[in-house]
Amino acid sequence: MSSKENAATGQLLALLEARYAIRVLWALHDGHPQTFRLLQDSVGGITPNTLNTRLKELRAAGLVTHGPDGYSLTASGTDLVKRLSDLQAFAVRWVAAQAKRK
Repeated sequence: MSSKENAATGQLLALLEARYAIRVLWALHDGHPQTFRLLQDSVGGITPNTLNTRLKELRAAGLVTHGPDGYSLTASGTDLVKRLSDLQAFAVRWVAAQAKRK
Protein backbone atom coordinates (compact mmCIF):
# COMPACT_ATOMS: atom_id res chain seq x y z
CA MET A 1 0.00 0.00 0.00
CA SER A 2 1.13 3.51 -0.70
CA SER A 3 1.52 6.05 2.07
CA LYS A 4 -1.63 7.83 0.81
CA GLU A 5 -3.59 4.58 1.02
CA ASN A 6 -2.22 3.90 4.49
CA ALA A 7 -3.17 7.40 5.61
CA ALA A 8 -6.68 7.05 4.18
CA THR A 9 -7.14 3.67 5.87
CA GLY A 10 -5.85 5.06 9.15
CA GLN A 11 -8.22 8.01 8.93
CA LEU A 12 -11.23 5.74 8.33
CA LEU A 13 -10.22 3.35 11.12
CA ALA A 14 -9.81 6.26 13.53
CA LEU A 15 -13.38 7.32 12.77
CA LEU A 16 -14.74 3.78 13.14
CA GLU A 17 -12.80 3.13 16.36
CA ALA A 18 -14.80 5.81 18.16
CA ARG A 19 -17.12 4.23 20.68
CA TYR A 20 -20.37 2.99 19.07
CA ALA A 21 -19.52 4.35 15.59
CA ILE A 22 -19.77 0.99 13.85
CA ARG A 23 -22.87 0.10 15.85
CA VAL A 24 -24.58 3.30 14.71
CA LEU A 25 -23.74 2.50 11.10
CA TRP A 26 -24.88 -1.09 11.52
CA ALA A 27 -28.19 0.01 13.07
CA LEU A 28 -28.89 1.98 9.89
CA HIS A 29 -27.89 -0.76 7.46
CA ASP A 30 -31.44 -1.86 6.62
CA GLY A 31 -32.03 1.37 4.69
CA HIS A 32 -34.90 2.64 6.82
CA PRO A 33 -34.44 6.09 8.37
CA GLN A 34 -34.50 6.14 12.16
CA THR A 35 -35.34 8.92 14.55
CA PHE A 36 -32.82 9.80 17.25
CA ARG A 37 -34.70 7.83 19.92
CA LEU A 38 -35.25 4.80 17.70
CA LEU A 39 -31.58 4.84 16.74
CA GLN A 40 -30.61 5.08 20.42
CA ASP A 41 -32.75 2.00 21.12
CA SER A 42 -31.33 0.17 18.09
CA VAL A 43 -27.74 0.77 19.17
CA GLY A 44 -28.47 -0.05 22.82
CA GLY A 45 -26.55 1.28 25.78
CA ILE A 46 -25.50 4.52 24.10
CA THR A 47 -26.11 7.79 25.92
CA PRO A 48 -27.84 10.64 24.08
CA ASN A 49 -24.67 12.74 24.28
CA THR A 50 -22.50 9.98 22.79
CA LEU A 51 -25.04 9.27 20.05
CA ASN A 52 -25.22 12.95 19.20
CA THR A 53 -21.42 13.12 18.98
CA ARG A 54 -21.18 10.00 16.79
CA LEU A 55 -23.93 11.24 14.48
CA LYS A 56 -22.19 14.59 14.14
CA GLU A 57 -18.90 12.86 13.25
CA LEU A 58 -20.52 10.39 10.85
CA ARG A 59 -22.46 13.18 9.15
CA ALA A 60 -19.28 15.26 8.80
CA ALA A 61 -17.59 12.21 7.26
CA GLY A 62 -20.39 11.90 4.70
CA LEU A 63 -21.55 8.47 5.92
CA VAL A 64 -24.84 9.46 7.57
CA THR A 65 -27.44 12.02 6.63
CA HIS A 66 -30.45 13.46 8.42
CA GLY A 67 -33.73 13.95 6.62
CA PRO A 68 -37.36 14.56 7.54
CA ASP A 69 -37.85 10.88 8.47
CA GLY A 70 -34.68 10.61 10.57
CA TYR A 71 -31.12 9.42 10.13
CA SER A 72 -30.02 7.18 7.29
CA LEU A 73 -26.88 6.12 5.49
CA THR A 74 -25.55 8.05 2.53
CA ALA A 75 -24.40 6.18 -0.57
CA SER A 76 -20.89 6.11 0.91
CA GLY A 77 -22.24 4.86 4.23
CA THR A 78 -24.18 2.11 2.48
CA ASP A 79 -21.05 1.11 0.55
CA LEU A 80 -19.01 0.97 3.76
CA VAL A 81 -21.60 -1.10 5.63
CA LYS A 82 -21.86 -3.48 2.68
CA ARG A 83 -18.11 -4.00 2.89
CA LEU A 84 -18.32 -4.44 6.66
CA SER A 85 -20.96 -7.15 6.20
CA ASP A 86 -18.10 -9.52 5.34
CA LEU A 87 -17.06 -8.99 8.93
CA GLN A 88 -20.33 -10.59 10.07
CA ALA A 89 -19.56 -13.84 8.26
CA PHE A 90 -16.05 -13.84 9.71
CA ALA A 91 -17.41 -13.13 13.21
CA VAL A 92 -19.77 -16.11 13.07
CA ARG A 93 -16.92 -18.43 12.05
CA TRP A 94 -14.60 -16.91 14.64
CA VAL A 95 -17.09 -17.30 17.51
CA ALA A 96 -17.70 -20.92 16.53
CA ALA A 97 -13.95 -21.59 16.49
CA GLN A 98 -13.55 -19.91 19.87
CA ALA A 99 -16.32 -22.07 21.35
CA LYS A 100 -14.57 -25.22 20.12
CA ARG A 101 -11.34 -24.17 21.83
CA LYS A 102 -12.97 -24.01 25.25
